[in-house]
Amino acid sequence: MKKLAFSPIWSIILLGCLAWVMHINPTFVESLKLRYFDTLIINQQPVDNNIFTVNIDEPSLEEYGQWPWPRGDYGSLIEDLYARGAGLVVFNVLMSETDRQGEDDMLALTMSNFPVIITMLGAEENKNEPINPGATIVNSDYMYLIPSVPGIIANVPDIENNAVGSGITNSWPEVDGVTRRIPLVVESGGTLYPNVTMEVLRVIAGDPSFQIKLSPLGVDKLRIPQFGFINTSPTGEIWIDWSQQYKSYSAVDLPDDFAGGIVFVGPTAAGVTQPLATAAGSVFPHEIQATMLGTVFNESNIARQPDAEQWAELAAFVVAGILLILIARWPYVGIAFFVGTVGGSVYISYYIFEQYGLLVDGLIPATFLTLVGLSRYVIKFVDEFLQKQEIKKQFAGYASPTVVRLLQENPALVKDGMKKDISIVFSDLRGFTPLGESFGDDVKGLTRIMNGYMDSITQPVLDMDGMIIKYIGDASMHIHNAPIDDPEHAHSAVHCGLEMLRAVETFNEKVIIPEGRPPVGMGAGINTGLGYLGEMGSTKRHSYDVLGDAVSTAARIESKCKEYGCLLLVGESTYEKTKDDFFYLKVDDLQVKGKSVGLSIYTVLDNTTPAWKVPQRKHDAMHAAYKAQDFDEAISLCETIYTSFDHKMEKYYDMWIERCQYMKTQDLPQDWNGVFIATSK
Repeated sequence: MKKLAFSPIWSIILLGCLAWVMHINPTFVESLKLRYFDTLIINQQPVDNNIFTVNIDEPSLEEYGQWPWPRGDYGSLIEDLYARGAGLVVFNVLMSETDRQGEDDMLALTMSNFPVIITMLGAEENKNEPINPGATIVNSDYMYLIPSVPGIIANVPDIENNAVGSGITNSWPEVDGVTRRIPLVVESGGTLYPNVTMEVLRVIAGDPSFQIKLSPLGVDKLRIPQFGFINTSPTGEIWIDWSQQYKSYSAVDLPDDFAGGIVFVGPTAAGVTQPLATAAGSVFPHEIQATMLGTVFNESNIARQPDAEQWAELAAFVVAGILLILIARWPYVGIAFFVGTVGGSVYISYYIFEQYGLLVDGLIPATFLTLVGLSRYVIKFVDEFLQKQEIKKQFAGYASPTVVRLLQENPALVKDGMKKDISIVFSDLRGFTPLGESFGDDVKGLTRIMNGYMDSITQPVLDMDGMIIKYIGDASMHIHNAPIDDPEHAHSAVHCGLEMLRAVETFNEKVIIPEGRPPVGMGAGINTGLGYLGEMGSTKRHSYDVLGDAVSTAARIESKCKEYGCLLLVGESTYEKTKDDFFYLKVDDLQVKGKSVGLSIYTVLDNTTPAWKVPQRKHDAMHAAYKAQDFDEAISLCETIYTSFDHKMEKYYDMWIERCQYMKTQDLPQDWNGVFIATSK
């Protein structure tokens, strides 16, 4: 490659590249930022609080016996703490199982006489019934912006009912595994649950609930009236101020007087619990909660607004970088400006933090300015080559080599977008929960299996020149007829869906079952219609995506697979284009959420036999009887053809029989047309 003489243009290119890195904020950059923030926070002057921790440590186990202790011993410890002047006890020991010694009632009696806050844990499933103090919520439509957990593990009823409060104690590690900020509220099952810190404030204030105001941007206000507003991130998190100090004691070496302080009790003994990685080192959960409470008590909540500050950092870097490039021709001036900008970047971020408690990144701009200042020569990159490499990087794992080459040759297909008739396929994994449980704490093994599953369902897409648009957890979305033309895209989509199902079966047979794991399944929904394709998103984060009514309809069709007991559902538009190519059974006339008219949906079976023709006619007759409100005839036909399709449709007919029995009890309007109105997506 030809070497180029120095020109400011190449430094500008480098500046632009570094600005892009700051813009996309990859993991390594985020990790450096977080470590820099750690330095700012930890170097604050220590602040003392009337907060204590009591540790169930090795000497405690030597005196009380092996863990877990009988619940009566917990009660004795709580009574001792109050006898020594504790103002409020927070007992960070989850008691979700009945005591082996039968002493739950003893602990419950103690807690009925002494106020104790207990803890609960966000988990995959619910266990026991948690205390729910309730929340006054403004704009509950935006609750989805709050961190969510599938379920709540609470304590056994006797203990839960006698506690004065209960709070979530989960940690939320950052990308580097370090806990720095924790949400004050967590959503589960449409209900908001407070963190331990929030619950302590509520109990101290004597309020029956906490108050939260939400907006499209997230948490607008969060408060316990007595304590005023708490400064949080848009997701309701607070950064932990590690300057908060508290006194710590062993459970067998307690002070004479806690002076009305708040006492956090939790295990620290080896083998009982594991400490968490934090900016302040390894810290146990109850110690984190104590520090969080001190953070709120002293109103030292640290804020980092993800939009304003990050855009300011990027703008300052670009402006300083351009000035540095322009004056680089004057060595002494350039060096002086370089030193000033690099040092000033760090100092300004430190000053803003000290004065206003805002976390502004000074490290990354300073580091990148160093690279710009030291750059005198750069390699000339051809714009077209860079563009092609970027497209290859973006789409290599999502499209076949043929499609990738087409995009490289026509970058406008990505940048400018298009409007086109396409077929959309949504898929979703079935059976993840038992599969995940079979791995226990083996995250690496589960990740390997999930990657293998995704590889297996992706290959049929690539083989048929489809394009993967996105992976959403254990779900996927892909399209046919874009960007590469496919006149038979509806046929390709259905065929691809069947091949994906076969791929899952093969994956079960070759990988999952030989390992002794529970097999998984897949549900898929297909729809054909107009789509709008191109790079979409914010200026900070975007990707190649597709929008349109046909897309949302495909997603809603897929969501009905489990409800109808079908593996592959297609919309009416896809069916009309492919009805002569595959064996279809009509599933329902459905009005999905967000639609004002009904939509016929169908299931396609992966093979057909002549013997299926008779039950197919009975299947169609069942739907006709249903529309004619002859529900008894519809039920009879369901029972007749129950097992006719190689046992592929039993769940479907169970559902249909149940629906007909329900409809028999209803006073239907005269204009009833048999269209089922879905109440959920």
